[in-house]
Parts: sequence; structure tokens; C-alpha cells
Amino acid sequence: MPPFPDRLEAGSAYPLGATFDGLGINFAVFSANAQRIELCLFDPAGRREVTRLVLPEYTDEIWHGYLPAGRPGLIYGYRAYGPYEPQHGHRFNPHKLLLDPYARRLTGDIRNSDAMFGYRVNSPRADLSFDRRDSAPVVAKGVVVSEDFNWGDDRPPNVPWADTIIYEAHLKGLTALRPDLRPRERGTFAALADQGVIDHLRSLGVTAVELMPVHAFVQDRRLLEQGLRNYWGYNSLAFFAIEPRYLFDGTADDMRIAVRRLHAAGIEVILDVVYNHTAEGNEFGPTLSFRGLDNASYYRLVPDNPRHYINDTGTGNTVNLSQPRVLQMVMDSLRYWVTSFHVDGFRFDLGTILGRETYGFDSGSGFFDAVRQDPVLSRVKLISEPWDPGPGGYQLGQHPPGFAEWNDRFRDGVRRFWRGDEGQRSDFAARLAGSSDIFEHRGRRPYASINYVASHDGFTLLDTVSYAERHNEANGEDNKDGHAENLSANWGIEGPSIDPVIKETRMRLQCAMLATVFLAQGTPMLLAGDEFGRTQNGNNNAYAQDNETSWIDWTLADIEEGRLLTDFVARVIALRHRHPILRCANFLHGKEQPAPNVLDIAWFDEQGQIISAEAWNNPAERTMVLRRAAPAPDGRVPILTCLFNPTPEDRVFRLPPPQLRATLLIDSAEPGAAERPLEGDTVTVKARSLVVTRKVY
Repeated sequence: MPPFPDRLEAGSAYPLGATFDGLGINFAVFSANAQRIELCLFDPAGRREVTRLVLPEYTDEIWHGYLPAGRPGLIYGYRAYGPYEPQHGHRFNPHKLLLDPYARRLTGDIRNSDAMFGYRVNSPRADLSFDRRDSAPVVAKGVVVSEDFNWGDDRPPNVPWADTIIYEAHLKGLTALRPDLRPRERGTFAALADQGVIDHLRSLGVTAVELMPVHAFVQDRRLLEQGLRNYWGYNSLAFFAIEPRYLFDGTADDMRIAVRRLHAAGIEVILDVVYNHTAEGNEFGPTLSFRGLDNASYYRLVPDNPRHYINDTGTGNTVNLSQPRVLQMVMDSLRYWVTSFHVDGFRFDLGTILGRETYGFDSGSGFFDAVRQDPVLSRVKLISEPWDPGPGGYQLGQHPPGFAEWNDRFRDGVRRFWRGDEGQRSDFAARLAGSSDIFEHRGRRPYASINYVASHDGFTLLDTVSYAERHNEANGEDNKDGHAENLSANWGIEGPSIDPVIKETRMRLQCAMLATVFLAQGTPMLLAGDEFGRTQNGNNNAYAQDNETSWIDWTLADIEEGRLLTDFVARVIALRHRHPILRCANFLHGKEQPAPNVLDIAWFDEQGQIISAEAWNNPAERTMVLRRAAPAPDGRVPILTCLFNPTPEDRVFRLPPPQLRATLLIDSAEPGAAERPLEGDTVTVKARSLVVTRKVY
């Protein structure tokens, strides 16, 4: 390791972070309220602090300096000097080593130690006390990297929104139990790049993988003390660095290779990102980065009592995106993942937070405006989780054009309908038609609705039809965490059953709900493992279960039920790809006639009659028929009819006009049955199932 100089050169305020230019490294970090910032350099092992160098220049609230002859691989952190006055919002403590918010790579684990707190833990003065222990031995450091990578002829698949089918997966959980992978590869980006994994995705017909958080995150002290771990990763520490555990060879190229191989297979990569809060928590949390650099700038503080944090996220703190430099950090992070890793989009955790200004949610907030006008970000897929726990936090349908949104009303409506609840027919129809009542404004399209019946947050699909109550005892919170109402049913026994009637009912409902997702207008999303009956044993909040509870058991795909369900999912997805009317880019309102007396969308009862207004409002009516039609390029008009029977009895449906020869394409009660012509104009739809037929005009 070469000797370091006694002082840094002036360097530049741009770009932020640690940037190698071929001759040295420029360091730049934002702090509006610090009085001095020191750059701390470490030995190659990251254990011993070798020197401290003051950042010599302060330009537009950016502290910066240049290290001649600095090279990639250099390990570093910062110490910030300023007032420690929590009652005024300031928590500077130079005894705490701080991670660069722009660090591209991390080294060293964060150890469970009181030294990482800016105050003396257990002091009578609580966070108003001051801790002088050096935190460097127990916190992560940044590593300077070079961004060189040969992307060759990599091209984004650029799958149109209307054709998109999302597969939500946890990077580790997806492959942790795959027997065909080497043990060290499992749960890493190297495993995601494996041909067997990619072949499975292609065989299903999905077009995008949505990965749960891969940004470097912190293990919660409370969970570690209970013998648990933060599995989901919604506890971000570094917005520019990959979680080290997800890298097989320790370098970010693992992720780049995975993205490139997925792109070669025509599959996009969407990252679930957490910019609404950080891992530092509330006033009693550790000082790891942002809090120590400029607490009053990075976080939203209670205006008349800035010792405390506004907690609209429910996690202790809320990132202050109204601060221009903080907003810049988020924008820089997003562009970094697109330009340096070629990712194809983002799903924003608690996305309503990103639209919060001091006065509340605003679809024209600084964040939304910045993203929508950005020449890089406005061209990728943007998905919001449109709620947060704060006041006025539920904003489904209120995000600006350019954003899609997780549609929990679709999830809940589909579960209620197939559970057989009364009074669900009109709502179910609205969800099938793309939720135009929610999204049709400002030029938004049906694909703004992300349609799903199960996601990482809640029951898996199999658990939705196997458990009436949550079973979260393993989380250590007395089974009080997670949603109390899951709109689920166990159909006779709580949990696994060998009763053939119960098993048949559960299989029918899984097929029916999965088919509903892919037959509805909007963007379908499939939870990884639901295609072959994955279970979490009734745990609907498995955020702390980094074990077989959450990991996907691939042996399920090899048993008869798993193979049958997987093949059925692939068939329904293929049907969607084959028929444009199932992925129409425009809302349908029954105002167009693709064929004589055939509207683009229409609703019928079991007798093939248009549903009357009175019947729509009859809570006892449960069955219905959806007919859609659109002209094909050859001038013919395919007519697809979906017949829904959520009742416990088989029902005979009369197909609505026109009276043409029909082909049965899908019968969810017989998932393995092949397509076949129908005789006559009636079809039996078995209990708790749906049928899809096709006619050609």
C-alpha cells in the first residue's frame, strides 16, 4: 500500500461519491450543516485506519477533495464534525465512522455493538447523551470501484407494457434450495444467471423478473437477538451498493452477468427499491451514514420538536426528498442502476412516501416531476406501491402518468369473488376490465394496474386457500404482526390436508385465481413459486424468516400437483401472449363493434343474457360471463368468452351470441385438459372454476 499524502488536493464537487479517473480518486459528499469532514483511509483488510485527511473544499454544500494516485480497491469512510444537538436536529459525532451515501461497494459486516450508536446506550439522558467510542471496528466501509464491464451487444428487451408479465422473486429465496446449483452459488446473482433458472422463467412465459431489494441492507439488532434475520431486505444502508451476500465472487459483475443473460433470453430485470427510509431508524437507532453526515437534511424531522423523526413509513424515519441534494442522491442512484447495470425498471416500496411534501401527498411532487422528465428514467418501467402508513397514505390510482401501481383492490376483489362472498360481481367485473374506475384518467392505460393475487407481503397463493388465519408465531411477535384479514379460507381444515375433496377444492381455486390474473386487463404479476404450490405454512409476514419457510422448495415442481399447476400457468400465459384482446392497451367500454352486434366488451349471465342493472346489484348473484372481441390483422374477429363460476355447484352456462362454433381453450377445473371443440351452445362450468372459449367471426 503506497504512502498517503499529508493533505488532499481541492478536487471537484461533482460527481458525488468516490470517483476514480485513472490518475487518482475524487471524493465528494453532501452536508449542509457539518463544520468539517474527514476522509478516513484503511488498510487493505479494512481493519486498521491508516490516515485521516480533511476534505479541503466546500462548494455549494458539497465537501470535496482529490487523492492523487488513489486506486480502485481503496477502503474508506468519513467522520463529520458539527454540533451534537438532537433537540435542534443535529447529531454530529466524529467518533462514528460514516459510510459514503454513494459507496458502490461495501466491505466488513456491521456488528451488533453499542459503539455504533451516537449516544450512550442505557444512559439516563438517552439520545441526548454523547458516545465517544470509535465505531470503525464494527461498521461497514466503502470500497472505491472501477465500473468497467464489457456489455457486448446487450440490448434491453423493451417489452411493451401491454405484453409484460412480471415474476416477483427474492434473489436468495428463488435459488437457495435448487439442487442443481453449487452450494456457494445458491442465493446469489450467479444462481439467477444459471441456465436452468432462466429456462424455467422462459417456459412459463414471463417477461420480467422483479427482484426484492438487492441494495445493501442492515440486520436489525432486535431480530438478531431473537435468532432471526432481516430476510426481505427493506432496511437499506447503501443505495448504490449490492448486498454483499448476493455476490458469488464479491464483485458487482455478478449482477451485470445475470442481467445480460436474462436480457439475452428476452427477460427484463426490475428492482424493488427502498428510498422511503433507511436502516438508521428513529432517534434511538445507530449512526451509520446519513444521520451522522447531516441528520437535519437527510430526514424529515418533527417541525416543533426536531429531536424526533416523522415516521410516515412505520420504520422509524422518513427520507427527506424535499431536500434537493437528497432528491439528487435518489435520482443518481436510479440512473446508476440503469446505466451501469442495465436494469429495466423499478418498483418503489411505500411509493406514496416519495410523493410526500411537507403538506402531504402530491402527484406533482419534486420526485415524480424529476423522474418523469429524466431522459433515462422516464424510459424504464416505473411501479409504485401506492400506500404508506402515514396520514392520507393510501393513494391507489393517484400516481402520475408514467407509473404503474400495485393494485391491492384487484387482489382483494379476486380473493373475495373466488371465496364465494356475496355482492362481489360488479367489483370483480371492474377488476377484470383493468380497474378503469381507478386508473382511467390523465391518459393512463390498463397496464397501470399491476394485477396479482399474492405477493411477498402476505399469504402465498396456496396458503390463501389453506389457512383461514395467519400463523406468524415464528416471527416472535405473539402472532400479532402481519395482516389479520387475508380474505382467505381453509375449506375444511387449517393447513395441509390429505382429504381428496379439500385438495381438489384448493387446486381448483388456485387455478381459477391464477387464470383470473392473466385473463384480466392490466399487468399480471406472479409470485415466485405460486406456479407449483409454494407454502409458507400460514406465515403472512415472513420478513424475518431467512430459512425454508421463505425459500422456494423446487421439489414441489416435480410432484404431480406441482407439474400440473406449472403447466397450467404456462398455458394461460401462452393464451395471453397469443390473443391481443387479453392484453389490450386501451380500456374497453362496450362502445365499439368489432363485428355486427358484437361489442368489444360485454357482460352476460348464465343464460347468455346481458346482465341487467338490477342483477348487477343483487348480492346473491355470483356467476357471470365476460365476452371480449377485437379484429385480427387478417380481418377476422376472434371472440373470447370467459365463464366464471365461484359457487360450490357445477353450473350449465349458455354461451352468449353470436351462435358460432366454439372451442374450449381453458378449463381451470381440468388444468391438464387439451383444447377441444364444443358441441352446441352450452358448457358446464364446474364448481369454483372458470372456462375460456373462442369463436371466430
